[in-house]
Amino acid sequence: MTAPAAGTLPLVAALGELAARLETELARHDAGGPPGELLARFTPTSAGLLRWWFGESACATRPVRFHAGQRQAILHTLIAHELFDAADLGGLHAGLGLLDALDPAQRAGFDKPRHRHPKYCLKMATGTGKTWVLQALLVWQWANHRAACAAGRDDPRFTRRFLVVAPGLIVYERLLDAFLGRRGGDGERDPDSADLVRHAELFVPPELRAPLRQFVLANLCEKHEIGRKCTGNGLLALTNWHLLAETTERPDDKAADLDDALAAEEHGAYRVLPLAPGRGAGNELERLDRRHGRDDPLAALAALPDLLVFNDEAHHVHALRAGEDDSEVEWQKSLLRLARDKGRRFIQVDFSATPYNDLGNGRKAYFPHIVADFDLRAALGAGLVKSLVLDRRKDIAALPLDFLAEHDADGRLRLSEGQRLMIRAGLGKRERLERDFAVLDPRRTPKLLVVCEDTAVAALVEAFLLEEGLPADDVLRIDSGRRAELGEREWAPLRRRLSSLDAGPQPRVLVSVLMLREGFDAETICVIVPLRASRAAILVEQTVGRGLRLMWRGEVYEALRRENRERIDHGEEPSSLIDILSIIEHPAFARFYDELRDAGLLVHGSDAPVAGTGDLITIGLRDGYERYDFSVPVLVEEAEERLEHADFDEGALPPFSGPSREALAELLGRGDTFTSLDLQSATLFGDYRVDGAVLQAGGYNELLSRLTRRIAQALSQPLAGGTRVAPRQPRPYLQTRGAWLAQRLDRYIRGRLFGAPFDPLADDGWRLLLVRPVHEHLVRVFALALVCAERRRPGQPARVQTRSLSEVAQLTVRAGEVLAVRKCLYTHLPLPGRHTGLERAFIEWAECDTGIRAYCRISEQRHPFVHLPYLREDGRPARYSPDFLVRGERATYLVETKAENQLNHPDVRRKAAAAGAWCARLDAVPEARPDGLPWRYALVGEALFHDWRRRGARLEDLLALASLYRPAVAGDQGRLRLEAPRDMI
Repeated sequence: MTAPAAGTLPLVAALGELAARLETELARHDAGGPPGELLARFTPTSAGLLRWWFGESACATRPVRFHAGQRQAILHTLIAHELFDAADLGGLHAGLGLLDALDPAQRAGFDKPRHRHPKYCLKMATGTGKTWVLQALLVWQWANHRAACAAGRDDPRFTRRFLVVAPGLIVYERLLDAFLGRRGGDGERDPDSADLVRHAELFVPPELRAPLRQFVLANLCEKHEIGRKCTGNGLLALTNWHLLAETTERPDDKAADLDDALAAEEHGAYRVLPLAPGRGAGNELERLDRRHGRDDPLAALAALPDLLVFNDEAHHVHALRAGEDDSEVEWQKSLLRLARDKGRRFIQVDFSATPYNDLGNGRKAYFPHIVADFDLRAALGAGLVKSLVLDRRKDIAALPLDFLAEHDADGRLRLSEGQRLMIRAGLGKRERLERDFAVLDPRRTPKLLVVCEDTAVAALVEAFLLEEGLPADDVLRIDSGRRAELGEREWAPLRRRLSSLDAGPQPRVLVSVLMLREGFDAETICVIVPLRASRAAILVEQTVGRGLRLMWRGEVYEALRRENRERIDHGEEPSSLIDILSIIEHPAFARFYDELRDAGLLVHGSDAPVAGTGDLITIGLRDGYERYDFSVPVLVEEAEERLEHADFDEGALPPFSGPSREALAELLGRGDTFTSLDLQSATLFGDYRVDGAVLQAGGYNELLSRLTRRIAQALSQPLAGGTRVAPRQPRPYLQTRGAWLAQRLDRYIRGRLFGAPFDPLADDGWRLLLVRPVHEHLVRVFALALVCAERRRPGQPARVQTRSLSEVAQLTVRAGEVLAVRKCLYTHLPLPGRHTGLERAFIEWAECDTGIRAYCRISEQRHPFVHLPYLREDGRPARYSPDFLVRGERATYLVETKAENQLNHPDVRRKAAAAGAWCARLDAVPEARPDGLPWRYALVGEALFHDWRRRGARLEDLLALASLYRPAVAGDQGRLRLEAPRDMI
């Protein structure tokens, strides 16, 4: 392996080379080739997850994927942990051949306690999806531990116990939303809205989804439940960092060294008297109980045999003190306590956008365990966060301004003119954005963040904003001074307002010092006024990071962001302010601005008017849209038939026509039963082991039970090979009449099987039934008898739920990509550039054909309830959206328009077969046809379309002809389950 280039993070560079090789092997294996050398070194579970997450065929079947930064973080972590199997950070560097390139001080640092376990840091910019990476790594660990347990192995690299540490309550609540689901209007969480459920197709293959959901629900502990809640077969504990920071602080513990602190903790007096007598609050029972119990969570976590800790915003862990090496803060001390005695079974994964200590003068001391690097520049370049625009004041003919607070003649602190000017500029920019954004969505209100020097200045800023005419509800001041001023009871409502910042129009302005520096970000923050004059790079990056998360999502916004990115790359002003973060320039941040500008990631704003929404417009419902609306049925539950069996005479079934009983007995042989004897306890144990038999059984009753199950299995799926009988079937042929079938089998065996009475219990005669010809005869005869005796009666009808296209009242589109229409519920229809030809012609024909009553082009993103399931050619389930819904005089049509060279593509044929089956099944449900018209699917080829239009034919005649086309495909598309995902209902 080549040495990393100077100036790069060594672990990132070395792991990047291996990741590139691994991705090449994944692509080759996905195309049908053998697994490469790297892929073969992973566990089978990890290799399967890698193929599921990053294989081209798997990614093509789902709408969501890991982006490049998330992909790098996952791949690098898996490679570092599995391929090198290092017990600590020094071992990882040694395995990658990096130790010799480090100076002696760095090598010596690996002997510190905080580096004596597997440890990885993922450097990811704010807003780039760290939570999804965290969940993917959790799935990887859990799935491997589960597989090892099933195989009876103990693999110390994997665990089922996790602790997730958030930097504050905002991120803590966000993590609860991700794992448990978001809160509804009643305050209860909806588990179906959790990330691992909504995006299950991204995180886990189908066979692991139900077990993973059970694991999370059974083992998740909120911060107040850690150490108190009984969990299932693991642990998923979520807390904010205060749990780790506060539990090591003792009133009588002033020791700076961790070993001294741990020794003091073991002191007997502290165990007996956890709270020293005080003259202030005294020994109140509540205070005693709270202090005595506050160490329980940490003690419970320390007692676990293994643990993986995920640290969000991990730059909290270290602090650089003057004249000293970076030393452990209380958070890190607690982590070391958790790691003690676990060795390599303690794993630490840190996430941070700024994993370094600021040494001043632009120098940074990066953490030595960084294995992935997707920084702000990479995120900006990929369009995963808001683009940065610097709003600066023109200096021509302007007096220099002071950007720091000042004191008046009486010594009272007041805002300087420079600060007032910056705040007014921020207010003006925010108000302009709100006016522009209201055209797209009046519920999405842009917010302004003012970051102050200290709490005194924050109070002055709040007063100034009120003087400028802002209502009190529009301003929210969040700082430690405000918290101390109000007390916890009055502080709690402000904290709730902050956590729901993106949900409503108020507050419009946030004023803070450092409480919102990290662990907080919001989609709606679009303008930042940095009054704080710190020159520390870490504070600057964290300040900007509060507003980086994207505010607008969807295909049309992605196109606009790409255009803005291209203009910024060329040093031009963006064409719109969609997902633009405006920073009111502060001179103290000049170095940071210069770095971003030199990298082509930031431009200066100008006085030229730029539309906040660019050429985006919204198209809405026309007056009287009900005439053109469509009710789309969603199949919630399939129709069911009740399967019954008429009684049949087993005496009329044909007997066995093979060898005689005597010949079978010779074929079976004797002396093939072995019994084991324990020589110490003289205990007999053992069972029958019959050679030449298709089944193994210990007696007639067991054999009868297995025969019953095997007959049901033969009718529901092919027989298992060898002696294997599946222990359970998801849809067994017989669910409740096993005793009925076993009784008839017994009577047939005793009276009809060999053409004469037969006692299976005499001289172990039942063993004759184990011979393959006899056994297969029993299965074949009874399976045929059961099928002939079937009586199917109507059971529960199919249940549907209708959704209307008008539920989506507005569509956001580019102004140059729309077409005015008359027979549609919308006033205009969007036409993406790559489809304008054939689809535009279809719309024009529908407009002028009097036989077409209504039509609408389906938006793939905004109308998810019109997604149809189908099976791809490679056997993977997928969904697709037809192009149009058309209501004619004879039927309602789902229409797919295709170029000629695409009509015979295997997946197009499969879509047509599945959609045709969808229509046929819904036609049998009256509720699915509110207007009385049947459903039809029409696959229209371009040549046929233009030929019929040129001849002056009617459009519905063409659709009726196309709906008769039923492509033959391999597989059972017609019986594909069509129920909709929960989030579509």
